Amino acid sequence: MSMRITFIGGGNMANALIGGLLKQGFPAVDIKVIEPLADNRERLTAAFGIACLPAADATTLDCEALVLSVKPQQMREALAPFSEKLGRQLVISIAAGTRLVDISRWLGGHGKLVRSMPNTPALIGAGITGLYADPSVDAEGRRQAEQVLGAVGKTLWIAEEAMMDAVTAVSGSGPAYVFYFIESLRDAARALGFSEEQARLLAIETVVGAAALAAGSQEDVALLRQRVTSKGGTTEAALNSLDADGVKAAIIRAVRAANARGGELGEMLGKD
Repeated sequence: MSMRITFIGGGNMANALIGGLLKQGFPAVDIKVIEPLADNRERLTAAFGIACLPAADATTLDCEALVLSVKPQQMREALAPFSEKLGRQLVISIAAGTRLVDISRWLGGHGKLVRSMPNTPALIGAGITGLYADPSVDAEGRRQAEQVLGAVGKTLWIAEEAMMDAVTAVSGSGPAYVFYFIESLRDAARALGFSEEQARLLAIETVVGAAALAAGSQEDVALLRQRVTSKGGTTEAALNSLDADGVKAAIIRAVRAANARGGELGEMLGKD
């Protein structure tokens, strides 16, 4: 199934989505981007052969789906040219923290809206995206949103918009937590005498392999952890040290902090 799509903003996530859609067989002629920066327009046209415009024109809304891929702080200004001009278009936002009630208000009351939260592994087609649809979005609209965001990884529908802050805290910010762990494991390896290159390889491949093992298993990750942990062994010594330092509780507190900050940012971004 194809559809005509207009992207408002041509940054990294728009690049990832466009590339994924084209790989799925979307015709380039059905994709258009509104991007004010000339360098970005040139790059998009060279990479994908799609039409790129510096500003909205009479053809911008000749589409079934409008994807909002601008920074949250720029959203209100970016939507101004479309206020009260939309018809039956599905509007998909990939802007973190921006609530549908605010997007609807800035669009003059448009209600056919989907909010999404992809994460940075989407840049290599390995993302996970949380999705929330306004109740006015029908099954066809939800399928269209899945098709767009599914071009860069897996999708997960959320029943309540308030949970999108939690999606952001877990998977949206999650890659940074994983990079933090890789960084720490690399530094530990270097402290034990490995070279920078060796330490990086050991740390990254360990995380990649463990994640792949967990993804391919139907068993709980706690059981997988237990199987690696021999009584009285080296792994047990390391995990006992982590437990003594309260690492798991610290991670849970960190995610809660991200969730709370998401709510605060939503309030700030929605102010007129």
